[in-house]
Amino acid sequence: MNIAVIGTGYVGLVSGTCFAEMGNHVICVDIDEDKIAGLERGEVPIYEPGLSELVLSNHKDGRLNFTTSLEDAVHASRVVFIAVGTPSAEDGSADLSAVFAVAEAIGKAADGPKLIVDKSTVPVGTAAKVKAMASEASAQSISVCSNPEFLKEGAAIEDFMKPDRVVIGAESEDDFELMEELYAPFVRSGKPILRMDPPSAEMTKYASNAMLATRISFMNEIARICSLTSADVSQVRQGMGTDTRIGQPFLYPGIGYGGSCFPKDVQALIHTAGENGYEFRILEAVENVNQRQKILMAEKAVELLGEDLSGKRIALWGLAFKPKTDDMREAPSLTLAEALTSRGAEVRATDPEAMETARAILGDSISYHQDPYEAAEGADALILCTEWNEFRRPDFERLGSVMKRKLILDGRNILSARALAEHGFERHAVGLPPVLPG
Repeated sequence: MNIAVIGTGYVGLVSGTCFAEMGNHVICVDIDEDKIAGLERGEVPIYEPGLSELVLSNHKDGRLNFTTSLEDAVHASRVVFIAVGTPSAEDGSADLSAVFAVAEAIGKAADGPKLIVDKSTVPVGTAAKVKAMASEASAQSISVCSNPEFLKEGAAIEDFMKPDRVVIGAESEDDFELMEELYAPFVRSGKPILRMDPPSAEMTKYASNAMLATRISFMNEIARICSLTSADVSQVRQGMGTDTRIGQPFLYPGIGYGGSCFPKDVQALIHTAGENGYEFRILEAVENVNQRQKILMAEKAVELLGEDLSGKRIALWGLAFKPKTDDMREAPSLTLAEALTSRGAEVRATDPEAMETARAILGDSISYHQDPYEAAEGADALILCTEWNEFRRPDFERLGSVMKRKLILDGRNILSARALAEHGFERHAVGLPPVLPG
């Protein structure tokens, strides 16, 4: 099948590449000439495990191409995916200006029947607006369906190639059949393709992310109570998670969620509720809990090191909002670094992939170090922000030898309490009993 994907950001590039991997002919479109030129040279602008290899192989075999010409891509394609950004506006709503601009451009470029697919995360009712805009600009038959993405950064290729489910919100049997033909190779294992109307598909995306964000914030609240009552949140999590009505995923406490999806999707759903005269109190609480959780380890540092952190050196291990990505959007490390430096602390940071992304945001307010032990040199405390595998089993003897004080604030609860105790560290985590020297 001939496909166009408008937008070569995270969702667009992963989607287009995976469709090409299944034998489709895909043209990815972006207005950024430098990005398109880089992709033509095999330079992938985002870090996602396995993506570069697939981009290179499919481009080499002629199934995946890149252009700045939306018109050429639309002419060559039967199905056109919209995968542009929908960032949060100041009021929390999703900014749909790019989606609507692309919809109108597709309508103007259409030289035959086109199925426009909303892959971008958009509020309920957007598909109808996209159809109206594209149809008004075109004399051709235009139909629109909603096909939300459910990709986890760091595992996006696996998620796309082996989805839990495929959600298709369409209005006609022809559109359902066309989309089911496209996705058939991805659901050979029997995973469902769910048919629904476009508004329900749009709501499914927001509802799914809002539920996952709620589980995270709920467990972070439980962890805080555990810290006050001497309970162990890891044991509580196991007791909860083995209940089949609850399950294990997203019950891990930490220093808050970030990324491109959860924060903006929670805000957008709150805004949608408000537009319809409803106050979404649970999600408002979820958002508030998450913002407070991001400064948890800064509060702990103040408790242990004093209100004035001038002259104190603090190491941050991990900057990206989660492992296996260089994405810094809404990363807890940003809030944490600002809270520490505002109190006078010297912050030395390390991350396997996100250092340059972080530098573009934080500038010289902190220092950056490729070697984690160099980042920890002379540190009064080390805060573990991101649960990269590289940080799970450090050389505790070496770490203790370079730090000024053996104090670790484990924001992801990944370090061994036994190993820390054996090497004389003091450890404070999220909802776990502290490890104290001696």
